[in-house]
Amino acid sequence: MNPSTAPLSPPAFALALGLLLLAPLAVAGLALVNTGLGRSRSAAQSLLGSLVLIATALVAFALVGAAFAGPSAGHTFWLAGKPWNWIGADPLALARLATAAPRAQLALLFEFFAVALAVLIPWGSGADRLRLPAGAAIAAVFAVLVFPFAAHWTWGGGWLAQLGLNFSLGVGFLDVGGAASIHTLGGLAALAVVWLVGPRRNKFPREGLSTAIPGHNAIYVLFGCLIALVGWLAFNMAGALLWLNVAPTALPVVAINTLLSAAAALIAAFTVTRIRFGKPDASLCANAWLAGLVTSSACAALVSPLVALFTGFVIGVATPLLVELFELALSIDDPSGAISVHAAGGLWGLLAAGFFAPYSGQFTAQLVGIAGLLGLLFPLTYLFFALLNRVLPFRVEPDGERLGMDLHELGGNAYPEFVVHRDDSYR
Repeated sequence: MNPSTAPLSPPAFALALGLLLLAPLAVAGLALVNTGLGRSRSAAQSLLGSLVLIATALVAFALVGAAFAGPSAGHTFWLAGKPWNWIGADPLALARLATAAPRAQLALLFEFFAVALAVLIPWGSGADRLRLPAGAAIAAVFAVLVFPFAAHWTWGGGWLAQLGLNFSLGVGFLDVGGAASIHTLGGLAALAVVWLVGPRRNKFPREGLSTAIPGHNAIYVLFGCLIALVGWLAFNMAGALLWLNVAPTALPVVAINTLLSAAAALIAAFTVTRIRFGKPDASLCANAWLAGLVTSSACAALVSPLVALFTGFVIGVATPLLVELFELALSIDDPSGAISVHAAGGLWGLLAAGFFAPYSGQFTAQLVGIAGLLGLLFPLTYLFFALLNRVLPFRVEPDGERLGMDLHELGGNAYPEFVVHRDDSYR
């Protein structure tokens, strides 16, 4: 998927800019969801941490990461007579931003919001035991050493975007709304963090058993889902303009497909949890809603409304089952469900985009892109995080986990009028 160098008309530029200014609502919604799904004694740390991680990622990306994510073919090697463009080489610290073309400036703004959203995904998975300084360091490493690779490969004209030109595989790897560079990569980073920090204390008291630790505020979670919807609509429509070059008249279909994917996922999860548990589960339904939005990030600009319903329904059925699988069968403690929502939802969306997109060879291009994420970027992410964990330990001390992250790291609770730090399971 090669970004077009053709200039945008003034109306199209204004439309894309207006959409991007709504994109932070996806970030705000996810921050609320992460906070609500954690414990009450870690709520302030979770929400403050979201701001700290976003700020750290934005500064790190501006100073260094954006130079590698940019569209310049800085580091290219030739193999089998074909160019393989791996990473950009723009000036550091946005030195050429003022003279860049308006379309390039919009693309960079999209990437800023993308990295801000992506760093919140592993933060939610490490809830209740991931230290705030470590979270900020993770965000910096992600923004400088991980995200720029994916952004350049997909949006910056890198080797995945060139699959269509070099190997006649559709129009190259498609990542219109960030299903790969934001959600799949963020979900894989969440898996790496969970493996490194381990489960919350007493989450798995004995092999084969799991203790339920419900989120403390379902209102935060559900309201966050509604806020996130607006941001997702903005991401998907702005991405369709910037990366797929659709006409503005095609954007209503993109918005409708985004809505239908989320709606079908929610209905599916509502039905599944009601059948399995006798009553619908609010947190799992919220996770499915987000998973439907994640899937739409890959598909909304490429499929019909009927296909959008189908893709959303599939991930809606799969999400509660995957959450249960990761927790009970694999002993993975993921409080926010980010691995099921973002990694699995993103991968399914990328596959569906390749299967249903009207381009010959597109499914193969999507498979190559997925292989690059899983085979190259995930091991690289885990390696960077493992090295960082040795320098700056990720996990809080046992006493800090017992008291709660708010008291331990901030010196006060999010809800000072209530006693929220007592936990008899630590006796």
